[in-house]
Amino acid sequence: MKKGGCVYIMTNQNHSTLYVGVAADLLRRVHEHKTNIKRNSFSARYNLTKLVYYETFHSIEEAILREKQIKAGSRQKKLDLINSLNPNWKDLWDDIQEW
Repeated sequence: MKKGGCVYIMTNQNHSTLYVGVAADLLRRVHEHKTNIKRNSFSARYNLTKLVYYETFHSIEEAILREKQIKAGSRQKKLDLINSLNPNWKDLWDDIQEW
């Protein structure tokens, strides 16, 4: 059986920078962003600690394809995507804690 995956979007408190990523273990990956485990990473440099969007998939391959679609879109398309499911830009970290 193939392992599932997630595509997600992180931002900072001002919502000025967006990061689109993919992960097999979303809980672990978001924790890494929040704790700046990789200190020289893009997400650490811009303090991207707020999970504002995610989608789950049956396979990591599907998640990677979706990540590429989202990354290829404009910033406005990313904003529209976030606003369609999370109009208040709530940090979804608490929502995934129960996984």
